[in-house]
Amino acid sequence: MGSSSDRLFKRQRTIHEILGGGLAADVILWRRKNVTVGILLVTLAAWVVFERSGYTLLSLVSSVLLLLIAILFIWAKAAAILNRPAPPLPELHLSEEMVNEVAALIRTRVNDFLSVSQDMALGKNSRLFFRVALYLWLISFVGGLTDFLTLGYTSLVIVLTLPALYERYEDHIDKYAILGYRKLRQLYVKIDEEFVSKVRKWILEKQKLS
Repeated sequence: MGSSSDRLFKRQRTIHEILGGGLAADVILWRRKNVTVGILLVTLAAWVVFERSGYTLLSLVSSVLLLLIAILFIWAKAAAILNRPAPPLPELHLSEEMVNEVAALIRTRVNDFLSVSQDMALGKNSRLFFRVALYLWLISFVGGLTDFLTLGYTSLVIVLTLPALYERYEDHIDKYAILGYRKLRQLYVKIDEEFVSKVRKWILEKQKLS
């Protein structure tokens, strides 16, 4: 890997390290190809089911649960009649400790969200307000172009392809990206010298005359 000055944003860490360096990074960067391919195939199948069959998430979940409960019910009845073992189900139980931990986590997150929302509503954090407003506008704009399911699947495909492609060709991408950035910067300086500075000078002269 080259020096930090030859990398985008002068980064010193690898893409794998930036993504956390764990299982998620391995999956995103195709270091566990079976898992990555499996995720893509499952999500593609889910997208086809929802988009082509007319199922909604609620109707599909209900149908799957109905089928599962029916199979287990018939299995249990048949096992009782034929003196066979019952279906091997794990013990379904939520401990009080687990419920309290989840409730505490949710309460903390909700309180943080409400605190940030209050600061934005009272004008205490203008930068955060404009960032949130921009994100919401982008979500609204993209949502008007496609549905949530297609957007989610497309986003997943992008997450599972672009980082891996960038890691594989990062030397070439960084080289041309930095070159393009430098040319844009030179263009900006040229425009500033030839146009913006003249307009600024003209405005200052007008103000002096007035």
